[in-house]
Amino acid sequence: EGTHRDPLCCPLMTRFYRVGQLYTISKHSHQESEKGEGVEVVKNEPHEDPVHGPGQFTEKRVHLSSKLPSWARAVTPRIFYITEKAWNYYPYTITGEPRCSFLPKFSIYIETKYEDNCGDSENIFHSDKILGDHEVSFLDIAFDEIPERYYRSLEDPRFFSSAKTGRGPLREGWRQHTRPIMCSYKLVSVKFEVWGLQTRVEQFVHKVIRDILLIGHRQAFAWVDEWCDMSLEEVRAFETQMQVATNQKLGSQHP
Repeated sequence: EGTHRDPLCCPLMTRFYRVGQLYTISKHSHQESEKGEGVEVVKNEPHEDPVHGPGQFTEKRVHLSSKLPSWARAVTPRIFYITEKAWNYYPYTITGEPRCSFLPKFSIYIETKYEDNCGDSENIFHSDKILGDHEVSFLDIAFDEIPERYYRSLEDPRFFSSAKTGRGPLREGWRQHTRPIMCSYKLVSVKFEVWGLQTRVEQFVHKVIRDILLIGHRQAFAWVDEWCDMSLEEVRAFETQMQVATNQKLGSQHP
């Protein structure tokens, strides 16, 4: 089992980013559906938790076929997706219980917390999941490399400047001197109990999640002028609109 703790900063504020998170996930999923991939939403409904309070539950199908390396495609069906369940009690979220019918010993668990700091909170999760061996990775949305196929100059924080908020571009050392700043803390646990493939699969999944986190937060910042004036009600309406369009697109491609 591999566990990573991944702090990732953005030049935004936690209360401000709630809308940005929903907008970015919806728009990104719809864009990916144009390529035959993306996230198909099965359920999206209010959920009450006795500890975390009111939130939102989602169940999604994450289509991944073209993102798999050749060694993985050799042992997976041509049409491949993972069913993912998530509970969003912003600024705390849980993503877990992914199901894959032909990989019963595969699991991913992600906890997320958002705080207004530059990534210096220690053991923010107070979780027994990180008492053992784990790796801490600080992710930099401006200067960490992403796969070339995902690079868009308009989404590069080193060059982007927000017309509405005045934020950006981000220079070397931006985390130390940029205000406001928030950090998305991720606790990522990956388990794949198949002898001979365990290490390779767990390392691959951590790499994919790292890339998704970097790309998603780069887009959230680069798209800030699109969502910064939206209310929570407006972004929920946008989310519903995008989900319907994305599901229709994926449904026609994966009957």
